[in-house]
Amino acid sequence: MTQPDSIPESRIRVATLDDIPTLVHHRVAMFRDMGELTELTRKPLTRVSESFFRATVASGEYLAWLALTSGTSERVVAGAGLWLRPMIPRPFADGVAQGVEGLIVNVYTEPEWRRRGLAARLMRHVLDYTRAHQIVRVLLHASDDGRGLYESMGFVPTSEMRLPYP
Repeated sequence: MTQPDSIPESRIRVATLDDIPTLVHHRVAMFRDMGELTELTRKPLTRVSESFFRATVASGEYLAWLALTSGTSERVVAGAGLWLRPMIPRPFADGVAQGVEGLIVNVYTEPEWRRRGLAARLMRHVLDYTRAHQIVRVLLHASDDGRGLYESMGFVPTSEMRLPYP
């Protein structure tokens, strides 16, 4: 496949229930590429991710944007998701923040389409949505490869700690 020299001609669209297999593929591939997926966990992750996306896309709790190549054989080459959830009230400036927070997840680009600006384009769509819908707080967990992009978009490291899986 010929790779473009810059941002490929593509279009961005919102995912639908018909895109569940793609959303699952992106999630599984993302963990595989980060070295966090084993052959033992691939099938269970695929199964429960499909169930999660089917329920949350249908309810509007999970939104995703997909980048598709242009032309006659259009195909999805990247995606980014936003999981909306209630936020526990917290102090903010001179008041209290409450409402919905968004967790950005599954930012994934097929390997042959990386470093072409697709993740940045997708992130702009996600962030435009969060601003337009007054999402109170936006979070994400950055891989080492994604950290530079997110920092360039204004994200800052936090003091989050994690209890390792058993």
